[in-house]
Amino acid sequence: MALDLQPLGLHEDGTPHVVADVVQLAALLDLAHPPIFPGAPRGATLDSMGRRIERLTLDHLGALEDALPACRSCLFWELDPVRAGRLAEDRGARCEEKDAWLSEVLREWGSCGRVALVGERPVGLVVYAPPAHVPGAAGFATAPVSGDAVLMTTLRVAPEHAGGGLGRMLVQGMAKDLIGRGGVRAVEAFGSRGPGRACTVPAAFLDAVGFRTQRPHPTTPRMRMDLRSLLTWRDEVEAALERLLGVVRPKPAPAPETGVGRAPGSARRAGEEPDAPVGCWVSR
Repeated sequence: MALDLQPLGLHEDGTPHVVADVVQLAALLDLAHPPIFPGAPRGATLDSMGRRIERLTLDHLGALEDALPACRSCLFWELDPVRAGRLAEDRGARCEEKDAWLSEVLREWGSCGRVALVGERPVGLVVYAPPAHVPGAAGFATAPVSGDAVLMTTLRVAPEHAGGGLGRMLVQGMAKDLIGRGGVRAVEAFGSRGPGRACTVPAAFLDAVGFRTQRPHPTTPRMRMDLRSLLTWRDEVEAALERLLGVVRPKPAPAPETGVGRAPGSARRAGEEPDAPVGCWVSR
């Protein structure tokens, strides 16, 4: 995917006025920005509406009780059907089992989810993990998951916030996490077409956010997002942002030809590299 990003002009202070998509791209690439809202952990993503994506923690899981009560206690993916069935009538035990599963994956594998917050209230989540930690996936006709992939299990947004782009933001947060940690080549998910199955993600949504069909099925196709293609896209974005910022950087004035080496901090000759790393201007 070729990218051609252009500034729309300059502010009075010389910083570029850039389309909003460039701000989102810069956030996705994590170009050395500190958190841009008070109290947010580094790596959190904030959009123009004040919604943010953070790593899923046990505290977030407990706080989802109001927005997504079914997800809070669901063990569809975390346990095999027999073990999950034994806890069907005990919601408290299911919540404890869910907490134990999340704690184990965090301890043994690392970050395994993202949560969408509006203000301080979690209203959506995405969960992903290596297939070995997801025994519930074995029951699908299109199983098993590919050996080089992580499985995205749960992706849900509270009904009152559906249709506002939070699902896409959650998928972007997941992709950014997996690309940043390395060693994961792809993400797969079991989609649903028509009535589908409980706890699956609509295949039409997966199509729209970059998944393709890996193994077809009339109701539960297995879909795949190749992270290698996203890495190529990331390189193109970085190059495009570099070109964009290069348009608005002032050219250094040439130093007088004295024949002597210059002292640190003095004027540099044309064509020399700048002393400081290039920053990223974000216009809001």
